[in-house]
Amino acid sequence: MVGKKRYGGVLPSILRSLESEDDVEKTLNSCEKLSPKEQTVILKEQGSWKRVIRVFKWIKSQKEYVPNVIHYNVVLRTLGRAQKWDELRLCWIEMAKKGVLPTNNTYGMLVDVYGKGGLVKEALLWIKHMRLRGMFPDEVTMNTAVRVLKDAEEFDRADRFYKDWCAGRVELEDLDLDSMVDSGNGSSSAPVSFKHFLSTELFKTGGRISTLKIVGSSDMETSVRKPRLTATYNTLIDLYGKAGRLKDAANVFAEMIRSGVAMDTTTFNTMIFTCGSHGHLAEAEALLTKMEERGISPDTKTYNIFLSLYANSGNIDAALKCYRKIREVGLFPDIVTHRAVLHVLCERNMVQEVEVVIDEMERSAVCIDEHSLPVIFKTYVNEGLLDRAKSLFEKYQLDGRVSSRTRAAIIDAYADRGLWVEAEAVFFGKRDLVVQNKDVVEYNVMVKAYGKAKLYDKAFSLFKDMRTYGTWPDECTYNSLIQMFAGGDMVDQARNLLAEMQGVGFKPQCLTFSAVIASYTRLGQLSDAVDVYQEMTRAGVKPNEVVYGAMINGFAETGNVEEALHYFRMVKECGFSANQIVLTSLIKAYSKVGCLEGAKQLYDRMKDLEGGPDIVASNSMISLYADLGMVSEAKLVFDNLKEKGWADGVSFATMMYLYKSMGMLDAAIDVAEEMKQSGLLSDCVSFNKVMTCYAANGQLGECAELLHDMVIRRILPDNGTFKVLFTILKKGGLPTEAVTQLESSYQEGKPYARQAIITSVYSVVGLHAFRT
Repeated sequence: MVGKKRYGGVLPSILRSLESEDDVEKTLNSCEKLSPKEQTVILKEQGSWKRVIRVFKWIKSQKEYVPNVIHYNVVLRTLGRAQKWDELRLCWIEMAKKGVLPTNNTYGMLVDVYGKGGLVKEALLWIKHMRLRGMFPDEVTMNTAVRVLKDAEEFDRADRFYKDWCAGRVELEDLDLDSMVDSGNGSSSAPVSFKHFLSTELFKTGGRISTLKIVGSSDMETSVRKPRLTATYNTLIDLYGKAGRLKDAANVFAEMIRSGVAMDTTTFNTMIFTCGSHGHLAEAEALLTKMEERGISPDTKTYNIFLSLYANSGNIDAALKCYRKIREVGLFPDIVTHRAVLHVLCERNMVQEVEVVIDEMERSAVCIDEHSLPVIFKTYVNEGLLDRAKSLFEKYQLDGRVSSRTRAAIIDAYADRGLWVEAEAVFFGKRDLVVQNKDVVEYNVMVKAYGKAKLYDKAFSLFKDMRTYGTWPDECTYNSLIQMFAGGDMVDQARNLLAEMQGVGFKPQCLTFSAVIASYTRLGQLSDAVDVYQEMTRAGVKPNEVVYGAMINGFAETGNVEEALHYFRMVKECGFSANQIVLTSLIKAYSKVGCLEGAKQLYDRMKDLEGGPDIVASNSMISLYADLGMVSEAKLVFDNLKEKGWADGVSFATMMYLYKSMGMLDAAIDVAEEMKQSGLLSDCVSFNKVMTCYAANGQLGECAELLHDMVIRRILPDNGTFKVLFTILKKGGLPTEAVTQLESSYQEGKPYARQAIITSVYSVVGLHAFRT
């Protein structure tokens, strides 16, 4: 404390003694008589509000002490900054009893501490209070009130307050403060809070200014005012910048120049940020030049602003140049600099550059801040540098305590990459010597890690153990587990947890209900899906398009067009526009029951949507046309898919089936050849489709080649494959008895039966080189 300011006389020794001595009263009693100014210094230099109270109590106990508004201002400010509202209330009442009247400085300070404490309305009640006393805010108090409103994003009110002040009036009528005061005059048995104090006792306590004085002040109020302080203009530029009113911000800046108000670094920093953050980077750069022309040196914050602006615009070289220039001009990077440059580099996975910055920080004895740790850690993990990530975390643990939020971010970085073992090591790892319970957010990300690895039993076991270790699951815990189980089609567990979640008073997310409904529809348990849907509406959770899409798709899969259309009508009744997923599901439903007209209408409707019909809808139409033997219509859709490069294995397989069923074997073979060339033979089903087509056309050699391709690519033949192979053997002239014997061996699962069949296929088609 003593090193912050240089004081003369006995003050340095007194302050040093107070710093090293717990007995405040003993230290002060040993001092000679202190002047009011020395008393003020001692009050200001205390490090805690409790010591301020003790020092002030000693000062007041001196015989010749005269109550002093400056002393009360210091004490009130200290209590406000510590958010000790009850103690502040008692100090205020004492001040009033002593007949010490608050000054503009008192009110400005109170507006400031309440505003910074997040109590915006209460802060402005102090303005109301000073107005009731006949006092008008000076420029400092006005600037403080405008700043409080600005920081609360009450931009219009801040602007109005400023303009009213300039016009000589401060009414605050739009803040509805009168009703707040009236509501405070309730039953005397109600507990007294600081809000109650603000709205009742504050307005009743303290000396009153004479009527004559109030009248005099009202004459002063009507005079037009113009701000003269640099700080006021800086606040106004920031206010208009944050409100998106760039022209007003520029006007304030120009008015400063016209009025001869001194500009400082904050003025230019605020204007630079305002211009740059609204996309006017050239203007921001011009301001930097103007700043230097006026002899105002940029500070670290100036370069931090440009670093962020260049990074946001994608100019990484310029951002790094700003970082390097800080040292070049004799300044030092601060925590904001390091945080910004590390985030910029990590976002772009520039690992080498990150490590250069970390080395520079270590040489300057600067530690990585806790906010940057998870960002760097995640970059290492994403780049596969697990040893470096682990080393970074372990080193940070040695340097200081790791918060639960940071630990959770570390676990989450592992979870995102499926590294559940590493995540588990952090979760269960050694902590500080001080007892530190795991926070619920740590449990939640560990559940996520297990879920990603499909280790559902571990996730559920962790969930059950939470309460044992003093941590209770929250809504996120339940939502994650339910969605995890539902995604793994462990729908019974998901449903049980859904009931438990609601039983403990939590309201599931729409996404959670949606996951359970989707799981039931995938499993074909549509009555259960309907039950959960109804449960969802009873719980007051509004279904979204995903929920309706799952219900429609579920009924579409079973061909229940009526129910699918019922939920489709509900989509429209709820004001949702039918998206591709919903319309595709309905086309699928119509396709399954052979309703061409309904499917065609929806398909035509999808053509008007952005991107047109998707692959699933198009394949459903091809399938429907194929079932109805409508070759040209199916070909039209198929050709359209190929033009877009969307045709998949289902598209080709359906067209092969259509041509084959219509006796158009040459066309079927053409599609099969095209499918081979397209690289769409990727699984057993697709191979089977093409082999069936070749077998039907008597192209047994091509069948054997495809079979060999499957073997090489280690795609195991299934029952469908062997069915085709038996057809090939019969068509290839293998005696019926031999084929029957092979079939019997395959059905009985005899050793080497599969290999014998494959070898026989190669033999009958004459591809002896493939025999094994």
